[in-house]
Amino acid sequence: MTRPFDYDAEVPRYHVRLVAAAAVQADDHVLDVGCGTGLTTRDAAKAARSGSAVGVDINATSIDTARRLSAEEGLRNIHFEQADAQGHAFPAAGFSLAVSRFGTMFFADPEAAFANIARALRPGARFVQLVWQEREYQQWDRVIRQAFVGGDDAPLTGEAFSLADPATVEGLLTAVGFTDLEITDIREPVYYGPDAEAARDAALRLQLTQNLVAELDPTEAGQALERLLDGYEAHRTSTGIWLDTRAWLITATRR
Repeated sequence: MTRPFDYDAEVPRYHVRLVAAAAVQADDHVLDVGCGTGLTTRDAAKAARSGSAVGVDINATSIDTARRLSAEEGLRNIHFEQADAQGHAFPAAGFSLAVSRFGTMFFADPEAAFANIARALRPGARFVQLVWQEREYQQWDRVIRQAFVGGDDAPLTGEAFSLADPATVEGLLTAVGFTDLEITDIREPVYYGPDAEAARDAALRLQLTQNLVAELDPTEAGQALERLLDGYEAHRTSTGIWLDTRAWLITATRR
């Protein structure tokens, strides 16, 4: 069984930025949307000493890992649910803060999803999220695209950039009851491993890359993976493979 992609290892610098922006208080009740293996949720639970943190994600394997890691850390004010935040029956006005680290771009119906999150928040609660900017700013996307489809202009990924347009984000959030929007340009590199081979192996744990490999015959797939290796090698630094990216840090308040 292929190990899942390690998003915590990929975005450590963005994680720090999100934690700082969220500024969880001791009595907060935090909802982590698209929590993955729960690092953001665990950090929130540690800060919300007299409150709580709930993480939701649609991936059962990630939720199982999140539960195991939180138990290992002895956290008692934390809970994880395998659920789609778009339609899950959260307690109405049950949370004082919502956060999401690159988890909100994949909703099938973003307006319904944001409306559901808004219902889960108390009036005056904040919603803090990170989303990717346009793909032209994402070297992680460019390296894969060039290896498999041969150029920057070829379409490859889409969902990851569904919230890349600030006007779209503003329209969605204000329509469901959020105010005081702030959208901040954040630029940090992401980490793909200590060397090009590790980076290629990491990329092969992405569903995107697996789908692309499956479309090719063995010879073509081998050639594409060699190009992928070369692409990562071009980004080797003394501390590993780092790829430039840009994201939006979005904060809003529940009206």
